[in-house]
Amino acid sequence: MKKTSWIILIVAALVVALDQGSKYLVTHNLPVGGVWSPFSGSTPFFQIVYTYNTGVTFGLFKDLGPVFIFIALAIVAALILYARRLRRDQWLMCVALGLLLGGAIGNLIDRIRLGHVIDFIDVGAGPARWYTSNLADVSLVLGVILLGVAMLREELRHKPTPKPDNPAPSDG
Repeated sequence: MKKTSWIILIVAALVVALDQGSKYLVTHNLPVGGVWSPFSGSTPFFQIVYTYNTGVTFGLFKDLGPVFIFIALAIVAALILYARRLRRDQWLMCVALGLLLGGAIGNLIDRIRLGHVIDFIDVGAGPARWYTSNLADVSLVLGVILLGVAMLREELRHKPTPKPDNPAPSDG
């Protein structure tokens, strides 16, 4: 197996293990709707809130779980096929693909096993409150950002250096 494949598999396996482990801890220590605020304050900015989502990000497309199973499987297959094209020096791209693969698999496990995705990371307070997510979602977001950085880096690396139109005269 190529070095690039190992990097992707190790990152993906770590993401899946952390995601599923954190979901296990939440489901076994909080009731659905239960809240734990590790940092005190009248309106905590970060909380653990056990909830679940039958749709996708921001609760969109509720109850379309079977559709998202097929979409996730297609994404996993596409990532694996794309990963085979990477060169040894594209380690940043490998980490990004590992994050994406791990995040997709983490949520896919939930959808297949439970019919929904377990969410528990609640960030923000008051009007600045964001949606509730999980470590697989965080991994997907980080993977997309890192993929963009890696692609930009590749583009800059392969961009030809412009040659001056009128070279300066030599003193010779």
